[in-house]
Amino acid sequence: MRRPPRHVEVAGIMGTAISVHVIGDVDSHVFAAATAALFDELRLVDRVFSPYRDDSDLLRVARGELAMVDASPWVAEVAQACAQAESDTGGLFTATWAGVFDPTGYVKGWAAERTARAHLAPLLECPGVIAAGINAGGDLQLFTAPGADWTWNVAIVDPFDRTRMLATVPVRDGAVATSGSAERGAHIIDPRSGRAATGAASATVVSASLAHADVWATAAVVAGFDDLGWIGRAGPTTGLIVDDAGRVRRWLDGVEVGVDPVDQAARRIFSIDLPRASSSTSLSR
Repeated sequence: MRRPPRHVEVAGIMGTAISVHVIGDVDSHVFAAATAALFDELRLVDRVFSPYRDDSDLLRVARGELAMVDASPWVAEVAQACAQAESDTGGLFTATWAGVFDPTGYVKGWAAERTARAHLAPLLECPGVIAAGINAGGDLQLFTAPGADWTWNVAIVDPFDRTRMLATVPVRDGAVATSGSAERGAHIIDPRSGRAATGAASATVVSASLAHADVWATAAVVAGFDDLGWIGRAGPTTGLIVDDAGRVRRWLDGVEVGVDPVDQAARRIFSIDLPRASSSTSLSR
């Protein structure tokens, strides 16, 4: 059987590589228009929320030069979502530091999901398109056409050895987010102490929504390897967490399914079957 073609476009936005993937036969002009619109919207999000641009709405609000009500409506939307996430996680996630609103830990996943739903998901209605998705620096929002014989196989990479996989996750419709210190160091702050979160090298969460998965991956790192008490509050998520010694804990739909000894953690590959619509990460057929 002929392997379906894969169409890929990549752009550097929001300080990371954003790649768009469409599987199947798609008109080149339709693909180009969809990816251009998606990238343009992400660049606009970056202009609104950038912590590095003096003219961003985020910094102008922080300096008192712009009232929240006069800023882009996205600012209020994100502020409300972050407040809800802080409540849902019991303070494991927050976008407020020393009284300053800084949603940069939320915006990338939120923006990738909203643009993917707006510009990629509609492509599934085109004859010949069987799947589409976005990869925003290793965080994924993925779609598959109803009835299509296609599954995205997402590799969850060992944070201590980038050449090894800890797991492969088959996803038809859903999102995968990974957070941790393996690549960027101890950059995640525990809001409860004000110090860098320790004890978890990485956490990967699979959910229907990338914004949701991203929040809970951060919360998992803050909670640490020994505390999985939060998974009952996270809704129908699946995932794994790796500690600084390489041990792995994993859960399916909110229920822990085991602890791997350290000497097996980097060698165990398991699959998680997700219902429809239900790191580093990479994806393949």
